[in-house]
Amino acid sequence: MSMTFIEGGVCAPAGFTANGICCGIKKGRTKNDIAVIDSEVPASAAAVFTRNLVKAEPVKLSQKHIAKGYAQAVIANSGNANACTGEQGYKNALKTAELAAKELGLASEDVLVCSTGVIGQQINIGAIEAGMARLCEGISKDGNVSAREAIMTTDTKYKEVAVETMIGGKKVTVGTMAKGSGMIHINMGTMLGFITTDCAISPAMLQAALSESVERTYNCVSVDGDTSTNDTLIALANGLAGNKMISSKNADWKAFVEALDAVNTEMAKKIAGDGEGATHLIECNVCGAKNDEVARNLAKSVISSSLVKAAFFGKDANWGRILCAMGYSGELFTQSGTSVFFDSGAGEIEVFHKGVPLDFDEPKAKEILGETEVRIRVELEDGKGKGTAWGCDLTYDYVKINGDYRT
Repeated sequence: MSMTFIEGGVCAPAGFTANGICCGIKKGRTKNDIAVIDSEVPASAAAVFTRNLVKAEPVKLSQKHIAKGYAQAVIANSGNANACTGEQGYKNALKTAELAAKELGLASEDVLVCSTGVIGQQINIGAIEAGMARLCEGISKDGNVSAREAIMTTDTKYKEVAVETMIGGKKVTVGTMAKGSGMIHINMGTMLGFITTDCAISPAMLQAALSESVERTYNCVSVDGDTSTNDTLIALANGLAGNKMISSKNADWKAFVEALDAVNTEMAKKIAGDGEGATHLIECNVCGAKNDEVARNLAKSVISSSLVKAAFFGKDANWGRILCAMGYSGELFTQSGTSVFFDSGAGEIEVFHKGVPLDFDEPKAKEILGETEVRIRVELEDGKGKGTAWGCDLTYDYVKINGDYRT
């Protein structure tokens, strides 16, 4: 299927506008800290939320609001997670939805709320209340630019992408933006992510597509082993593309999933590459596994290993740590049929061949691992399963960033 990557992020699909402003949620912050995404018509809604048992108050509220399968707007703030804040925190999340609904002419149940930032502090609801009118009045078709900044915390760069494709003879657009740099690990929805599309698709099929795509994209990312209290990935589909409503897992649904996979994969890579303090994006590709699930689990175990991550920071081709991580993954594989390669823009080198270590060129390996994007390729002989996961190296700066994050 032909797909074209385009500009515009969450505003690229028909009928979606956005905005972001600084309303002063966190003392001293001068960048935008609250964003809105709005659909001009009600949209099918789906989401994946954190699997952490300690859930932030906005997560609880959004889970409740999205249960009906439809929504029309999202409010997302940075600077305060509104997590572990009790009854008052929930009231503040609800108040945020009510304030936005009033300005946008919606019911509060049509507004989803997301927060990110410091855990355990009551959010500055006064600042949100004071800024809501300005936020909502400023929504526009190019508002993705201000919105994508407003959700950033320790991110060093914004993360957005959009694609165009043909579904049912109609041009369909899928746009997205996300934030994520630390407190990122497998079994999440994502950090904070928002997907907009003008595709006509039922809530049930949108949820099925999102859940399936997440398993091979966002749930294959790890930066530091911590799953946040606030992880949320929301998808809104307003149907303005005019394609025939997708209400079953037919060919059009598969085409939509392909487009969803394209934007989610790009976001997964951007998040992994922007891990707190990171200097390398690490991609692990496993092929020849018993099945795709086994391959993904092996790849995820490799990129989640602190020792593997530290080795990449030091540009050390320590393949033994990769085998070790595969060995405790819980998945079975044949060690005697396992080969390991490293590759990057500087070339490729095999370091382990069918269960036997190779006498490889260490300086060449160091050169390969010195590139910003580095790939691990693991070839097995157990089947046809394939899987990919993304991570980053573990650096001194990660500790510096997180040592005084709250204070």
